[in-house]
Amino acid sequence: MSAKSFQLKEELLRWCPHVVSAEAAPSRPTLAEAEAYCRQLATSHYENFPLIARLLPRELRQPFFNVYAYCRWSDDLGDELGDPKLSTQLLGWWRGELARCWASEEMTHPVFVALQRTAKEFDLSREPFDDLLTAFEQDQRVTSYNTFDELLGYCRNSANPVGRIVLRLCRCDDERSVALSDLVCTGLQLANFWQDVARDADIGRTYLPLEDCERFGYSREDLANRVTNEAFVELMQFEVERARTLLLAVRELAPRLRGRLQVVIELFGEGGLKICDRVASIGYRVWEQRPVVTKWDAAGLLLKCLGRAIGRKVAA
Repeated sequence: MSAKSFQLKEELLRWCPHVVSAEAAPSRPTLAEAEAYCRQLATSHYENFPLIARLLPRELRQPFFNVYAYCRWSDDLGDELGDPKLSTQLLGWWRGELARCWASEEMTHPVFVALQRTAKEFDLSREPFDDLLTAFEQDQRVTSYNTFDELLGYCRNSANPVGRIVLRLCRCDDERSVALSDLVCTGLQLANFWQDVARDADIGRTYLPLEDCERFGYSREDLANRVTNEAFVELMQFEVERARTLLLAVRELAPRLRGRLQVVIELFGEGGLKICDRVASIGYRVWEQRPVVTKWDAAGLLLKCLGRAIGRKVAA
């Protein structure tokens, strides 16, 4: 275990009653302390969050930090403990804390102290927060997917809830916007999968649908041995283009939001499209090289999204 992973595991377990006594558990933070905790977590764990925060209207910055902190903790409880049994146990505890938070009980964890206020302010539904935990619990027992439909079912819980929460914060959660957001979030999740094929294999998971592998003649032995051959390249090209098609929905979704929120939402979708471009640029050889979106790429995407938002405003 790396020093970073060890520190993260210590942080996760520090708050969990299953592994610490009541006397050793941290005391309940004030709202200001809880919000500072979420803000620090968001800006230190996701390198583009400072940029996103500056683009957000001031009144939405802290709510975004609070939601991100919840998602980060949920994800880390599922992925960073190295023990599926312990992860399942602690995700169950986290789900219980979520229920208590929505029941307006007094919370002690900083994420829930901060999130409770945001949930009340924006009248957030508990369902998407619960759905995320369902996906992370599924990761503890499911390591591969036979069909693309099965994978889409996973994305409905692992990715789409985030978009629905964000749209609610932006007060733009009408039926059409939610439908478009689901397409974009699923596309972004798929793009991340194809970027991280090797990393996921390192932790015993594959998200390449086995039916697609069979369709392109990529055997399970090839998959297990991380073979790059013509079949794999054709398989990856197919998967990447499928993700790209979903991500293009962001170009209809973004104009439905107001002001700078158009830029924020479009950046997420365009970031996914850039991942697709980067996978293609290395010849789909993701076993040998992880494609990355550079800071220069991010700057170019920002300028592109700003230009489109300005163009839409002028046209209006």
